[in-house]
Amino acid sequence: MPDSTHRAFRVLASYPEGRAGVTLILDGTLPAQPGQFAMVWLPGIEERPFTLMDDAPVSITVADIGPFTHALCSLRAGARVWLRGPFGHGFELQSGRSLLIGGGSGAASLTLLAKLARSRGQEVYAGLGARNADLLMLPWRFEELGCRLTLATDDGSRGYHGTVLAAVEGSLRSDTAQSVYACGPEPMLRGLVRRTTELGLPCWVSLERVMRCGLGVCGSCACGDRLVCADGPVFSAGDALQMLSCEGS
Repeated sequence: MPDSTHRAFRVLASYPEGRAGVTLILDGTLPAQPGQFAMVWLPGIEERPFTLMDDAPVSITVADIGPFTHALCSLRAGARVWLRGPFGHGFELQSGRSLLIGGGSGAASLTLLAKLARSRGQEVYAGLGARNADLLMLPWRFEELGCRLTLATDDGSRGYHGTVLAAVEGSLRSDTAQSVYACGPEPMLRGLVRRTTELGLPCWVSLERVMRCGLGVCGSCACGDRLVCADGPVFSAGDALQMLSCEGS
């Protein structure tokens, strides 16, 4: 059972992620499966879910997109933040070469998986995309883990000029990727699962939804007939496509 008790952590460091947000490094560990999330709480402000970018030390990557995330991005060394979890079903790493595809802040759902794969001596190819160079998140983390990294920006300001799916198409069609894992905007994920299904590639994706309780009680993260917090957030490509299609996405 996940731990629903809040634990207090102190911020050790805050690293900027371009203009997109920050990565917060905290003073403790929170053992987790790659792709699992924690509920992050600032008393008197709000509580929201964040995938664990790392579990030792526990780290979260925050896109600055609203009042709560702005408050998190404003934290400095010594500030306190409370976490409970981890929650959900994460990625199960397969053997062989992995292709990890992240769109925007979705990159944070893949770093712990990359860390696990590299610790087992597996080859990891990673593709990260964003609208422009300033919004790319966590390329440094994949680089320091020794992944073979491809970057893509819609405006061509860094890396491939176009979508990250177009940038990694060669890896999908060749024998480079033996299993595929992804997190990002839902249009990207729909396109990916359709493409990997056509190619017969095993694929798992992490869905990002608003989760208010993290326990499957409130129903705020319902997607089709599934609850993203309790049944996911990681789903097989087939299940994810069915869920998103049920919503008319």
